[in-house]
Amino acid sequence: MSLADPRDVVAAKRDGRTLAPEEVEGFVLAYARDEVPDYLAAAFLMACYVRGLDAGETLALTRAMVASGRTLPLEGISRPKVDKHSTGGVADGVTLVFAPLAAALGLAVAKLSGRGLGHTGGTLDKLEAIPGLRTDLEPDAFERQVEEIGCAVAAPTADLVPADGKLYALRDATATVPAIPLIASSVMSKKLAVGTDLILLDVKAGSGAFMKTVEDAVELARASAALARDWGRACRVVVTDMSQPLGSAVGNALDVVETVALLRGQERGRLRDAALVFAVEAQVRLLDLDATEALARAERALDSGEALDAFRRMVQAQGGDPRVADDPMGVLPQAPVVRPILAPDDGHLAAVEAETIGRASADLGAGRKRKGDPVDPAVGIVFRPKIGDHVRAGQELGEVHAREDEAAVVGVERTLAALTWSPSPVGVVPLVHGWFD
Repeated sequence: MSLADPRDVVAAKRDGRTLAPEEVEGFVLAYARDEVPDYLAAAFLMACYVRGLDAGETLALTRAMVASGRTLPLEGISRPKVDKHSTGGVADGVTLVFAPLAAALGLAVAKLSGRGLGHTGGTLDKLEAIPGLRTDLEPDAFERQVEEIGCAVAAPTADLVPADGKLYALRDATATVPAIPLIASSVMSKKLAVGTDLILLDVKAGSGAFMKTVEDAVELARASAALARDWGRACRVVVTDMSQPLGSAVGNALDVVETVALLRGQERGRLRDAALVFAVEAQVRLLDLDATEALARAERALDSGEALDAFRRMVQAQGGDPRVADDPMGVLPQAPVVRPILAPDDGHLAAVEAETIGRASADLGAGRKRKGDPVDPAVGIVFRPKIGDHVRAGQELGEVHAREDEAAVVGVERTLAALTWSPSPVGVVPLVHGWFD
């Protein structure tokens, strides 16, 4: 699509005019072809941030981003296909559990994941803590693995929705990341470019999420669901709690250890509950089961080891050491310093600044401040209590895994500083705030 003068599009949005679909699409595709300079695209993003985008403009932006590169129809996969995506949080290891669990239930998960940035962990970083495991799969190999095993988790190729990659980097540099239409378009363009039968989107809300309030998360959920609906794609969006770390492990290898324990049926808690929420929804929508039967099947797959076996096969297919499913501590890298986190007093856990714990883990080396920074797979933080739990003074709440003792001490201090205690009982925070479609 040709674009007469991109400055006219920027000026129109700057002045508050609603852009026609061809104006949005022409500008975005021209930028993807390097025909629009970064400074003009930055002005466009700021105009969108300040003036907002309506539903039609957001849909046009999403269509343009999908059209900027290749798509993955996944026509060679015979199982019902589900894609589950999270907007990111702390100790959010649901994908590592859900993908093999869904495979064990007869579904197919072709998951294109990202890396961690800031306080949020990345699924690819976690998986790559397993020695030898590759996430740079070619599209044909990726599709074959999903057909044979039922799941694969890989990095998207550079030619999948390239406009989103360029625009996201510019949004990060121009402080325009928080605009909900821009977030919805970015998230959904990558989902809509892949040919699945069902999209499950998990929008996190709380101290460890990008959306700090439930109200903002609901707005993003509605915008994302509308894009899928306008595209004619089956999609369910849920707003879930991220007022505290979802699981216990905030790191990379540490997350894999927790995943294996959960897939063995040894772990209970909110991470397992979240994985079951998505497993039930996928079965209800794609296998026409009722929720009670779907939950029973998913719990059996976890407790029987069927999901663990699917995880083992996925790891092996991607070049990783399959022994991680049997002896994770013997296979995964371990930090040389482990310092316990001890409760300072008796009390009930009333609140957690999850982002603070995520950033403390990242500063140990488990995360990155800038795209492309290396990560240390061995380090991180394990924090076990949840809001509402009662603890005794001196009780071990978790531990910090670090390269040096000084870093471990700082990690313990930062974790304790993120906690609020109450002498009185505190209610449990609900995991699910609501579904949208």
